[in-house]
Amino acid sequence: MSPTPRGERLIIALLGRRNAGKSSLINAIIGQEIAIVSETPGTTTDPVDKHYELLPLGAVTFYDTAGVDDEGELGAKRVAATRKILYRADIVVFVNDGNALDMHELDMLERVREMDIPLLMVFNKADIKLADAQNIEYCSLRNIPYINLSAKNKTGILEAKNEIIRLAPKHLSENRILLGDIIKPKAKVILVCPIDSAAPKGRLILPQVQAIRDILDSNAISIVVKETELKDALAMMEQAPDLVVTDSQAIEQVNRETPNNVELTTFSILYARYKGELDILLTGIRQIDKLRDNDKVLIAEACSHHVQEDDIGRVKLPKWISEYTKKKLTFETYAGHDFPENLEEYALCVHCGGCMINVSEMNHRILECHRRGVPITNYGLTICKVHGSFERAIKPLLRVKK
Repeated sequence: MSPTPRGERLIIALLGRRNAGKSSLINAIIGQEIAIVSETPGTTTDPVDKHYELLPLGAVTFYDTAGVDDEGELGAKRVAATRKILYRADIVVFVNDGNALDMHELDMLERVREMDIPLLMVFNKADIKLADAQNIEYCSLRNIPYINLSAKNKTGILEAKNEIIRLAPKHLSENRILLGDIIKPKAKVILVCPIDSAAPKGRLILPQVQAIRDILDSNAISIVVKETELKDALAMMEQAPDLVVTDSQAIEQVNRETPNNVELTTFSILYARYKGELDILLTGIRQIDKLRDNDKVLIAEACSHHVQEDDIGRVKLPKWISEYTKKKLTFETYAGHDFPENLEEYALCVHCGGCMINVSEMNHRILECHRRGVPITNYGLTICKVHGSFERAIKPLLRVKK
């Protein structure tokens, strides 16, 4: 059985003060002593992930985090790392030890609510004391569900699991479609998958694999080729294909070689819709035409990788955008789970397709940029824009949207 892709796992972040019982709660939920538990405050320093099968949701990842009240210069960095976890979180379980919520807890809780992340309040150590009345009032006034439990005595754990399942985002229960609504049964789809120095050895990237599966689920026919074999594939077909989907980096050639009566799009554009908030990314693409000299452009990558000489984020995109705009621009790259706090300094954010992060993290990033007035778009839309194929590549998605 193949593991659930990292970008498809439900992320559950446990937040709270030091020694509130976050690690104990993870152990109680999972039923194993996998998180280090100590009476010494601050045992958990950096965020630590624990994998688990939480049925009926399936594969989930719990993140055990440092206390929101951590102290000193190092403690401040640990709290900053905890804040970064919020971008990944589908659900936040906030663990309180029953004492009145302090300023550190209230500040983090407001941040969670500001980001609109489903939130469960857990009042731990119910075997010792009941939750402070002010804590109950805080939750009641804000419609935050809460549970009294004891991780030590394992009471209330099943209730907590059921509440987590109830709070799970809708996209986990929805049958998200990559391209199945664009094609009909028996449709012929050509997938153009370049194999260059950046391609993973011995396998295809996740969007390409998911596209093949979606085509099969739609009872359609997939033909997979490299860009160098596209002409041959088109020539051997008695009838023109119904759709061509290409890696964005080959869009210029594929747009030129694909007959005008054949619909064309890219994996990145399909994935933008699959992950959500495509409308915001479509709005953000307009900012490219508004860039001015000395503007800063953020290049955001969801994965960390060895940088090649022709790296898409660090080399090709800056080159293409600069040539298209004819402006002197500054480009800054953030990779992996790093995402800048100083978003307002950027005139535009160009994000990768996000195949290595979950839906919530991608959408948190998009919505955070949108909330702070920073236009955001993605690699695929940008590449199509600068190579003159944007209108054609987006047309299939606009057709089904109507």
